[in-house]
Amino acid sequence: MDRTPGKRAVNKTALNKTAARLLPFLCLLYFINYIDRVNIGFAALTMNQDLGLTASVFGVGASMFFVGYVLCEVPSNIIMIRVGARRWIARIMISWGIVSAAMSLVGGAHSFYAVRFLLGIAEAGFFPGIIFFLTQWFPAAHRARMIGLFMIGMPLSGVFGAPISTFILTCFDGLLGLPGWRWMFLVEAAPAILLGLACLRFLVDRPADATWLTPQERNWLETELDRERRATDAVRSYRVAEALMNPRVLLLCVFFFFLGCGLVGSVFWIPQIIRTFGLSTMAVGVVTMVPYVASVIAMVLWTRHSDATGERAWHVITPVTTSALGFGIAWLWLGTPVVAVLGLSLACVGIYATFPVFWTWPTSFLTGPAAAASVALITTAGNVAGIVAPAVIGWTRDATGGFAAAMAGLGVSLLIAAGLGLALAPRGPAPGRKRERLV
Repeated sequence: MDRTPGKRAVNKTALNKTAARLLPFLCLLYFINYIDRVNIGFAALTMNQDLGLTASVFGVGASMFFVGYVLCEVPSNIIMIRVGARRWIARIMISWGIVSAAMSLVGGAHSFYAVRFLLGIAEAGFFPGIIFFLTQWFPAAHRARMIGLFMIGMPLSGVFGAPISTFILTCFDGLLGLPGWRWMFLVEAAPAILLGLACLRFLVDRPADATWLTPQERNWLETELDRERRATDAVRSYRVAEALMNPRVLLLCVFFFFLGCGLVGSVFWIPQIIRTFGLSTMAVGVVTMVPYVASVIAMVLWTRHSDATGERAWHVITPVTTSALGFGIAWLWLGTPVVAVLGLSLACVGIYATFPVFWTWPTSFLTGPAAAASVALITTAGNVAGIVAPAVIGWTRDATGGFAAAMAGLGVSLLIAAGLGLALAPRGPAPGRKRERLV
């Protein structure tokens, strides 16, 4: 890479302009995506009683989302390569907004299962599509931080989504004769449809078409990304089928399954765990913010440190192990609310700090359609966890009358992920990838 002062200025300006243009919008998309995905955790505070749903039935319903998601994840990303990220992401958002609104119409277990299944189909491909989209815009040396800034939308949905959802549950309850949880689904679905339409005007598929960059900036970004792709392909170029059967990709899938158990096993149930402390619905929303505020801070600092050092392996293994410790604390002190919330906060911090750095691994040795398909396959493995974990937690809740056993199980799943991280992690900084500081 040219290190002359003029060239460095072009590089920095190109990266800063691209980050400022894309990341706030993509973060907003993910924020809305995650609110629509996990708001049933808050709806359950009143919906379960209204519809007569047991914890086991609710857990199966939460899992049905991931059944639809898993079935359509890889095909969705392959279609995206053909039609372009801009149009496909717009389609995903509009369709999931419509289906999410339909959650307000469920009347029992079977309709609950059906709409959740359709929601999974509608959302399939969104997250891996965005990850692949980011690889088309940001060089590898900056990718952990950029993925982290995008993924902040996930914990932010807990910070702001928790009080918003519980506010709608409480203050809209009875409006026009509808319970608050039905209003929650209707109100929170609308932004997805509107932002889906905005994608068609705001997103651009590749740097060559970016009108907000100068010709010199577009040329540098295209040249740098092409250089990286050629360097990666020179080591080994994978066809889609070869990438999907690659042992390292398959091991990443297993890792992501156990990491996913920790994530989905907590986000759907944290409000109900906190409710057992005897708090009101609004208070549950406020307390639920605590783990997510801590996670936002951790994601920003941890990804910046990973990019600054160029180290990836221990920036995955350390937070995964921290998360396992957090679940262990929640398991041992679930009857002590303050300590339990601290344990859950530590667990969330570890999980959310892991995600952005983890996603630099598959894109470090795969490019093009092979990378898109592999990212989708790995995400699918995480969503298989979404099928398993909520259902198991619901069953253990009904069987034991509490959440302690579930917390212990989630801790074990994260310890297994930490062990797998040791087995598959690339060691040390990637060669030739010293990070240029962004302002």
